[in-house]
Amino acid sequence: MRLVMLAFVSPLFAALPLAAPPASAGDVPAAVYTRAIADPARPAKDRTRDERDRPADVLALAGFAPGMKVADIFAGGGYYSELLSDVVGPGGSVLLLNNTAYQGYAREELKDRLKDDRLKNVRPMLVESCDLRLGESDLDGALIVMSYHDLYHVDEQNGWAPINAGHFLDQIHAALKPGGVFLIVDHAAKGGTGKDAAQELHRIDETFAKQDIESHGFRLEKTWDGLRNAADTHEQNVFDPAIRGRTDRFVHVYRRI
Repeated sequence: MRLVMLAFVSPLFAALPLAAPPASAGDVPAAVYTRAIADPARPAKDRTRDERDRPADVLALAGFAPGMKVADIFAGGGYYSELLSDVVGPGGSVLLLNNTAYQGYAREELKDRLKDDRLKNVRPMLVESCDLRLGESDLDGALIVMSYHDLYHVDEQNGWAPINAGHFLDQIHAALKPGGVFLIVDHAAKGGTGKDAAQELHRIDETFAKQDIESHGFRLEKTWDGLRNAADTHEQNVFDPAIRGRTDRFVHVYRRI
């Protein structure tokens, strides 16, 4: 419970270093990302995940840079939050957002990751989808990694209530500065299925995702095929052992307009 209470009452964020002006994405040397991946203090579990997720490439594609303020939304155990902590450096900050369901799922991992104030520029926040508490025009970047589809998943019996997806995306748009970057990585569903596969398979149609996100004030800037898997039939639940960790994933980088 201590971690949850910190999200509500700790003055932690007030003690964060004052942010320097963020670097331009085009000026960020590759070493910024490779250094974050190579940090020997990272958990062994994260290193196992690196090979399949290629985070240095993903972060470089988005152009996250030193000095930025970035929100890792539905961050789970904070895999990307820790990497971003290194990338943005002491002049930047990372908001690690979970709702009640994600917080419960990742509680022990988060305790280990954040113990002893080891990620000094990361602020954990417990929020709900109706109020992400991200402020207005305050963020340089945001990301949702393999959780965007959850905006269209409902499982009230297990604590996942319906989400107003439009309002959710509008909050992110409002929180980003004009031109701010919005990274999406998610499990691909069969083309033409829209949001339907989110319910049973935890997947989402890539074309639907583009149309959905762009309809809320974003412009798709670039995509990347580095996490694609042509052998994935898009018919299995992403937690099926036969495909888990090897799903066909799309990577989109959007800009707030």
